[in-house]
Amino acid sequence: MIGTGIPLTGNDIDTDRIIPARFLKCVTFDGLGEQVFADDRAALEGAHPLDQPQYQGATILVVNRNFGCGSSREHAPQAIARWGIKALLGESFAEIFFGNCVAIGIPCLTATSAVVGQVQAALAADPALALTLDLASQTVQFGAETAAVTMPEGVRQAFLAGTWDACGQLVANAEAIRATAAKLPYVAW
Repeated sequence: MIGTGIPLTGNDIDTDRIIPARFLKCVTFDGLGEQVFADDRAALEGAHPLDQPQYQGATILVVNRNFGCGSSREHAPQAIARWGIKALLGESFAEIFFGNCVAIGIPCLTATSAVVGQVQAALAADPALALTLDLASQTVQFGAETAAVTMPEGVRQAFLAGTWDACGQLVANAEAIRATAAKLPYVAW
């Protein structure tokens, strides 16, 4: 994936900050993108990175440690995705947040604190800087720099093979599932 990035600094950014609870009443996820980081953005009166013109259109969010902690709301990655983010690079991600991102096709790659800090500083200095996240080689390239990134191997392979979508896999294999189900004695009871 190649795209520009947004440096969002701070540890332990929880899902309530990503999408405040008052926006969870929706029946669909439509419109959540406009509300991503709503309270943080309002408090910073235009100074939040998502509100700054130089980061508009960016597709990679670069975060610090324990991003997405707190409640397990799937609305958080949905809001991020609907804002336009296609991938995340960070020091670490909360486990359920990570799983919710994978479920909708958003890869979350990790790097050391030093690497994340370098990428954030490079984006602050040059918001138009292209980032290349390469799952095959497990690297991030930014400017003339290349650094290591990681992702759990099973998830990485699923993204590389295009099989990260569990529901899509079920639909694609519906006939084989029906055939197996028909052979199970307890299904015919």
